[in-house]
Amino acid sequence: MHTRNIRLFSVGAQTLTGVGDARGMGWLGRVLAKTQAPDLLLESYPLVFPNETTEQLAERWEREVLPRLASNGVENRMIIAVPQDPITMAGSSARARLHLANTLDRAAQHNIATFVVGPTPAQDAEMNQHLAQLNAAYQDVAIRRDVPYIDAFTDLVNHQNFNEDVMINDGLPGQAAYGLIAWLVLNRGWFEWLGITDPSLQS
Repeated sequence: MHTRNIRLFSVGAQTLTGVGDARGMGWLGRVLAKTQAPDLLLESYPLVFPNETTEQLAERWEREVLPRLASNGVENRMIIAVPQDPITMAGSSARARLHLANTLDRAAQHNIATFVVGPTPAQDAEMNQHLAQLNAAYQDVAIRRDVPYIDAFTDLVNHQNFNEDVMINDGLPGQAAYGLIAWLVLNRGWFEWLGITDPSLQS
């Protein structure tokens, strides 16, 4: 019998849906497959809008999530996979961090625990300079609020397997790239955030 029930919402980057993955799992599917526990019922509801910006996400997510919130002892949690915001005018990182901050603050007001996965690298040097700035800003926002943050940029921007996989897959992660993102999530705070023991460590 399940002693815990978690309703997990995921919003943000379209990579949450596993687009480009021949297995259809993406990084989220791989993470969830590793998060099985006999006393845990984990419901996953991806609510992704393709190609939206951080600003659009901040304006949309409550309309999508709030009607789906559970009650009666069910835990409501949300993954925010921050999108790759396009390069815009100066000051975009300041605005982007404000949008993430507002999203995290509003989620806290609704008693929704949050977990943030930062943007993944692009295949363009100028874009990656932009994403590096955004990644640092987002990480600071999350740390200030004691929200787990997965830096999916720094370790992957020069990772040969990640970049080769994206390059041969028309700019989208494939199985290897999604596997690398999933590894980062699983090994940098996922189980601690859920309050469960990593099943792979149990005898």
